[in-house]
Amino acid sequence: MLSHEENERLTRVGPGTPMGNTMRRYWMPALLSWELPEPDGAPVRVRLLGEDLVAFRTTDGKVGLVDEFCAHRGVSLWLGRNEDNGIRCVFHGWKYDRDGQCVEQMNEQRPFCSKVKIAGYPTVEMAGVVWAYMGPRDKQPAPPNYDWTLYSQPNVAVNKGVQECNWLQALEGGIDTSHFTILHRALKKNPIQYAVSVDSPGMKGGAPTIEVEYTDYGYAYYGVRPMADESRYVRGYHFVMPFTALRPPGPDKQQVHGHYWVPIDDENCMVWNFYYSYGGEDMSTRITDGHSGNSYGDFIDINNGFRPVRNRTNGWMIDRAIQKTETFTGIEGINQQDRAVQESMRPIVDRTKENLGPADKAIIATRLLLLKAVAAVEQGGDPVGIAPSYYELRAAEGTYPKNVDWRGELLPRMYPKSKKQKAPESAA
Repeated sequence: MLSHEENERLTRVGPGTPMGNTMRRYWMPALLSWELPEPDGAPVRVRLLGEDLVAFRTTDGKVGLVDEFCAHRGVSLWLGRNEDNGIRCVFHGWKYDRDGQCVEQMNEQRPFCSKVKIAGYPTVEMAGVVWAYMGPRDKQPAPPNYDWTLYSQPNVAVNKGVQECNWLQALEGGIDTSHFTILHRALKKNPIQYAVSVDSPGMKGGAPTIEVEYTDYGYAYYGVRPMADESRYVRGYHFVMPFTALRPPGPDKQQVHGHYWVPIDDENCMVWNFYYSYGGEDMSTRITDGHSGNSYGDFIDINNGFRPVRNRTNGWMIDRAIQKTETFTGIEGINQQDRAVQESMRPIVDRTKENLGPADKAIIATRLLLLKAVAAVEQGGDPVGIAPSYYELRAAEGTYPKNVDWRGELLPRMYPKSKKQKAPESAA
């Protein structure tokens, strides 16, 4: 349970807020590269951390990300002309470069461009994603070289969709491993909608014990489920500060899946989904596969700002007949089920009314880390997770006999290129 003050501290992300200042110390995915398909093409609106921005690909192919509104009279630069390595307001011709510096004023005989600047944020482009850093320039961390960003199509796939609730409850729903065999369960073999199979190890196992190990990037955590034959089914995850989770894809797959829950504003977030194979598998179908609930068209309307087709206004298209006999929720799509329950909590859940238990250990750990990060930034320090120690992480799972040390088997797969991370003294 959090106090009202702590809940406000963690959920509000606008400019000048404690969490907003903290979030701005990390790189975050801002838009997909294909949204800016060509140099000097149409600009794209982007909303991050309560700020309205426009992105544009310059003449030399780089990506600019600046305040949406012209410093002259406040006209939207989304209407602007993207030309000659800058974005030009159509009202009086004021032009801005990638850094937000005004470089031309067509309506002035004696331009004073050097005195005019709008917000402009650094970007890097990797693996089909444009990443943004919105914090102080002298605090800019190393590029976000997650393991999956080193792969190329078709071995990696990325998509995104809006979730109509605060970023923190979406994140907490995503890192909660105890729910996946409940919320997502099938009620019988081969249901007409995709759900976790009744024959899967998770469904055959009991309720999990949650174990958390703090690290210098956040924490690793494990859901350990007892099986009928006294073996243990273990799912190992990573939480990377402040909004990233890596999860295993299922038994016997050389893949890692994951999410970023990036705040749009206080009451909406963009959920990024990435899937990659380090074993050479084709992952391109993950973008069109409907069972995830993230496919464009059926679930996500890319012509409406990547907003979900199934949403609060239509009851997430819950089918009560299917709920009775086929799946636990009657809601189609694994991640659509997640969106439904998390959005149903109201735009920002009141955490003063919660009753948490041992199965919520990872959620509690996340809140503690976030509160510590906020405090560190307020005191002029660095938050946990900005160092590049997360670069080579992978998630993994497996079923292990009772007499086998599952950590000895699982951890080399989760830290494949380095020794297991050690937690800093201040992390716990």
